[in-house]
Amino acid sequence: MLAGILWCLTVVGIPVGIQCFKFAGLTFFPFGKDVEYGGGAGSFLLNIIWLIVTGVPMALEHLAFGAILCVTVIGIPFGMQHFKLAKLALMPFGAAVR
Repeated sequence: MLAGILWCLTVVGIPVGIQCFKFAGLTFFPFGKDVEYGGGAGSFLLNIIWLIVTGVPMALEHLAFGAILCVTVIGIPFGMQHFKLAKLALMPFGAAVR
């Protein structure tokens, strides 16, 4: 949430700040929400830049936490939410959390 606020201080950073708010909202309340992917050419270009700069490390982190949590039966629902966040970390632009 703090990263989103800092990104929104500049006009150029507002799209990235909105994606940070999307991650924060889904991280705080992950259960019962789905992510719908879409978007056009602009979203595709921004997703490529995001993937190179931030997406891969964030997705690997969520995959690692998801794998660790899926070791126990109690942790499986939480691990599945981390896998959902890993997919969102790769393509946040054009995605809608519902």
